[in-house]
Parts: sequence; structure tokens; C-alpha cells
Amino acid sequence: MIPLTTLWLPILLSAVIVFFASFFFHMLLPFWHRADYGKLPDEAVVIGGLTTAKSGQYIAPNVEWSKLSKEEREAHGKRPMAFLMVRNPGEMSMGTTLAAWFIESVVISIFVAYICAVTLKPGTHYLTVFRIAGTAGILGYAFDGVSLSIWYGKPWSATVKTIIDGIVYGLLIAGTFGWLWPR
Repeated sequence: MIPLTTLWLPILLSAVIVFFASFFFHMLLPFWHRADYGKLPDEAVVIGGLTTAKSGQYIAPNVEWSKLSKEEREAHGKRPMAFLMVRNPGEMSMGTTLAAWFIESVVISIFVAYICAVTLKPGTHYLTVFRIAGTAGILGYAFDGVSLSIWYGKPWSATVKTIIDGIVYGLLIAGTFGWLWPR
């Protein structure tokens, strides 16, 4: 096994590369993710209703489905449901959020490094490192939105874009690890 400490450069550099690739997708290609979020009808009414909600995760209606009568369940089944993430007030610090995203990228790169370190030897051919690191990187980035589409109704179009982003991030990690793999 290769010690993880010898892989500090590909870990950090791949996290930096993914960080900037993410910036590219979200800031320089605004059309790519902008359509992932729709505008609510009567948005002001919804925002007004959320003014006293604390930051958190909510579901509406929030009922105990097992305690509802058949008629009540049918009535709820004909109305919309909402899964909400609320920041109230808009408690978002871009610096803190970007730092957390970078830390997440470092953690994913550490796991990629671990998988590579226990499966590959020093001097392994670039394409072999690329294949293993890329697979692990893609798994780390690409599929988190699938469960949200399955369980919460996140639009599949947004999930497909997240998968594409994750594949690109995984391939960037693969290239970085292949390039900097110990000889």
C-alpha cells in the first residue's frame, strides 16, 4: 500500500482543479444550471409564509400518514407536496459556502487517494491510475442527486446535469492522479 501522505499533491491539486471546474460550470456557463430552479407562482406569498421559519428542512403537508383516514390520504394525494430547504434570513456566506465545498472536494480526493493507494503500486501505468481514480471520483461526485430525484421529485434534467458535472470532476481527478502518481 502506498502511504496517503505521499499522495498529498494529487489530493490537493485535484480538489483545486474540481473547485475551479465547478466555478466554470456555475458562474461562466450560467445557462447550464440556471434552469434547474423554477419560479413559484405567488412567490411573495410563499416567502411571506416562510418569514418566521427557522433555517432547516421542511415537508408540507407535515402529517402522520398512518393516522389519516382513507379519505384524508386521498385528499392530500390530490394536492401538491413541498420539500423545502429554508435559510432564514438568507444566512448564506459565500466565503463559508465555498470553503465548505473545497473541504468536501478534498475529502472526496482523500477517498480517491485511499482507493488508489490500496489497489495500485508505485509506477502503475497512467491509464490504470486514471481508470481507478476516475471511477472513484465519478462515484464521489456524480450520483448524489439521483436519490433526490427518486424520493423528493428533483427534476431529472437537473440530476442529469449534476451527473455530467460529476463525470467531468471525476475525469479531472483521474488525470491529476494519473499525472502525479508515484513512480
